[in-house]
Amino acid sequence: MEETKTIHFELLGSFSCREARGGERKNTTAGRKALSFLQYLIVNHARNVATEELIGQFWADQSSDPANALKNMVYKSRNLLKNMLPEEEELIVTLPGCYVWNPEVPVELDSELFEQACLDARKHSGREYLEYLMKALALYKGDFLSGNDSDWAVSLRRYYQTLYLDICKMTLPLLHEQERWAEMISICEQAAAVDFGTDTFIVYQMQALIAMGQPERASRIYQSFRELLWQEFEIEPSEQVEQMHMLVESMCQSNMSNQDILKLVAEKELDGRAFFCTFSVFQSMVALERRHMARSGLKSTIATVSLGNKVTPTTDARRLERVLLEGLRTGDPVARLDAGSYILMLTGAGEENALMVMERIDRTFHKIYSHSKACISFRVLPLEPAAHPAEETENLQKINVNN
Repeated sequence: MEETKTIHFELLGSFSCREARGGERKNTTAGRKALSFLQYLIVNHARNVATEELIGQFWADQSSDPANALKNMVYKSRNLLKNMLPEEEELIVTLPGCYVWNPEVPVELDSELFEQACLDARKHSGREYLEYLMKALALYKGDFLSGNDSDWAVSLRRYYQTLYLDICKMTLPLLHEQERWAEMISICEQAAAVDFGTDTFIVYQMQALIAMGQPERASRIYQSFRELLWQEFEIEPSEQVEQMHMLVESMCQSNMSNQDILKLVAEKELDGRAFFCTFSVFQSMVALERRHMARSGLKSTIATVSLGNKVTPTTDARRLERVLLEGLRTGDPVARLDAGSYILMLTGAGEENALMVMERIDRTFHKIYSHSKACISFRVLPLEPAAHPAEETENLQKINVNN
């Protein structure tokens, strides 16, 4: 008795088919709509697909004769399958009011195998749990039908992406426990290709690189992540990512000799602009300045600068950032609050002088970018010096004596 062949379709990544038992992988070329139609029938191979459903999916308000267009598309799909699988007979069967995959020809989809593997992994624990997670990850070769931008394909693509990213997040801490650093890095790189903005993957990747003694590489990855995050979403990395970066930078410096570190600190050339930093670094600088004010008696001021609503996103923000960095003193720190606002510290400047500085920033911006519709607003707040520990002790002693 001749054994029934199972056709294996690969939908995760590039679309192709083969016989499940070692058959040659075969691709096809077709128009986007024809290929999407065929893929829709393959994805729904387990049920009867009504003609009304197909017309609504592919010819909604786009054809004067959708019934005839449907028949022509089914004809094209059968020819595509015949080119891919010349030994197979009719694979798409016509039934009253619907179309169905030939039930006598078994079909296997890698997307369904992946989905089942994800479900199976959750049923296990211990060593087997990690093994099943790794098997599930190995099945994800790429995004679901990556070349298909139809609405039905995009929604399923997001579903499988979510499944994949969840499995990655389950796997990484287990690999971390077993110190399987190379595998962690590989998973993080692949997951970042699906969703680069998730902090989890950059943190685990940096941890693995630190454990492998490659802090310089971790630093480069951080810089790329930070630039891309701002370019795409106009946000800064999370506090957890910044803390990991600080650890990476300290490790990079620990690999240097004391003499090299002194040269790095003392001889680094300044670019003549204000100091642009992350918000967490800005907070630390403010805390240091408050301590300095307690000893020196000088004044300093905090200011926020914001763009109005009638601005060109990103463009006006970068313009304002440039004016701030070039218009303030070298020692004045500046940090980004969000896409259209910044916070800065004017060291040694009282509230009156700070207002004058901000008005000058406003004038400079509109002089350089006279066509911009941005309406700059700013607020200033005098910085309070930190309480001096010695003074606090003396005050407490006076209170005790008086009591």
